[in-house]
Amino acid sequence: MPDRLTLIAPDDWHVHLRDDTMLARVIPHTARSFARAIVMPNLRPPITSVDAAMAYRKRIQAACPDGLTFEPLMTAYLTDHIAPEELEQGFADGVFTAAKLYPANATTNSAAGVTSLDGIDAVFTCMARIGMPLLIHGEVTDADVDVFDREAVFIERHLRPLRERHPELRIVLEHITTEQAVDFVGSADRNLAATITPHHLQINRNAMFLGGLRSDFYCLPVIKRERHRLALRRAATSGDARFFLGTDSAPHPREGKETSCGCAGIFNAPYAIESYAQVFDDEGALDQLEGFASRHGPAFYGLPVNSHEITLERVPVEVPDRIDGLVPFHAGEHLPWRVVRDL
Repeated sequence: MPDRLTLIAPDDWHVHLRDDTMLARVIPHTARSFARAIVMPNLRPPITSVDAAMAYRKRIQAACPDGLTFEPLMTAYLTDHIAPEELEQGFADGVFTAAKLYPANATTNSAAGVTSLDGIDAVFTCMARIGMPLLIHGEVTDADVDVFDREAVFIERHLRPLRERHPELRIVLEHITTEQAVDFVGSADRNLAATITPHHLQINRNAMFLGGLRSDFYCLPVIKRERHRLALRRAATSGDARFFLGTDSAPHPREGKETSCGCAGIFNAPYAIESYAQVFDDEGALDQLEGFASRHGPAFYGLPVNSHEITLERVPVEVPDRIDGLVPFHAGEHLPWRVVRDL
């Protein structure tokens, strides 16, 4: 078993950097290990225009510590009324890398999201024509659908018909959580990929109730049964280029997590690549980590791989209970790998 592992610098294809003071607190942890990141647009107000995306990108760049090589890749927040022309302009100008579909009220700051996929079919037609990727939070929000079934139902009700209507549309089903999603993406011939988070690889839904209600393990989509976790681990470590890294790191202040109606989101950025390394090591698949973390995402997005590297070594690292007042994923645990050469 190797004691050192050098990788092409990885990218995070799904991250929430927030804004204002929270942005300054969390961005160093993403930029520490990831050269690029797809930045989610669900701010208040959401990023729905080229000008708003450019302004947000400048705020991110200003908050990034000196000496770190990091490129934020911006996304547009789809609404029922967004103009296809706005997306086309932003994509042509290199401002928008992709567009994000939140079903209305599916997760944090998604109230302005899409209420009907059929209602924005012109947007999908435009995106397919120009080659702009569509990133999907794949859950239905119907009150009569069990929260643990919402991803699987979304695939059958909405994603499968969408792909049949727009086979040329490039789609990333983000932060997949179920064996149904693994099977659906794995059976696709082209134009469909998925990101997988470290927390969905590491824990099952029992973690939310271990010794009490653990709000720090509450996220959306929620953690699922053990069989789903195992399916995700098989997909991530398989070498299949349709699956790649996306942390969905989503920090919230303590008062947002520890309340009568806690916020969904896990802050995993500080030790994300170390967490992934543990999973791949446990699965005997360290040789597949570079593909998952550094190659598959750029290939799907049509971008070059990064030109520099990071190195991890097999030395235990203790994850602190708090980082800048936030509870990180793996708080209080030891991880067997640590980054020894930052970006």
